[in-house]
Amino acid sequence: MSKIVIFGAGGQAGRTIAAEAAGRGHQVTAVLRDPDRAPEQLRGMALVAGDATDKDAARDLVAGADVVVVAIGGPGRSLWRDAAEALVTAIGDLPEPRPRIIHMGGGATLLGPEGTPFLESPSFPAAYLDPATGQAAALDYYRSTDGSVTWTYFSPPPVDFHPGARTGSYRIGHDEPVVDDEGKSTLSYEDFAVAIVDEIERPRHPNERITAAY
Repeated sequence: MSKIVIFGAGGQAGRTIAAEAAGRGHQVTAVLRDPDRAPEQLRGMALVAGDATDKDAARDLVAGADVVVVAIGGPGRSLWRDAAEALVTAIGDLPEPRPRIIHMGGGATLLGPEGTPFLESPSFPAAYLDPATGQAAALDYYRSTDGSVTWTYFSPPPVDFHPGARTGSYRIGHDEPVVDDEGKSTLSYEDFAVAIVDEIERPRHPNERITAAY
């Protein structure tokens, strides 16, 4: 059993990851803006208020954890990079063994056929540019760190990522989307959660960006 702290546990992805981890017997602490409004999926878990961008508060929340999952969302571009820096700093202040970070990264940071991130495409929707740019900054930050804190940046598919069935099946890739025989990259939130918890249980991609799809 691992002790897992999940920031952003109130969101669609965060609560699905929390439910998958708890269902496998892990000890989950769900960090939310307002624990009094926690979704039903978090029933029975430890619920705490917290902010991933507050390094001092985060240090107290993650002390003693094995893994920290970042599944946050919000307005603007700075949130994800700020959270990455705060958590790396907070965890770096802790004694060994330190918790690992698994950061749910943006699919738009994956590379398209031209070898550039999807978010740099001229046709990329303007409505999604702020979070995509923010997630790209977080990935750049993780890649710039000195390795004293172990992280895995885990991107869902760039477009077709949706609530659906839990099949337990997926394939892992790295900087480019995983596609099927028809060239499609798709995954349910439920199977993304399976992939996240599999990486928690069997860490195979330290200090790497990975992705998953069917």
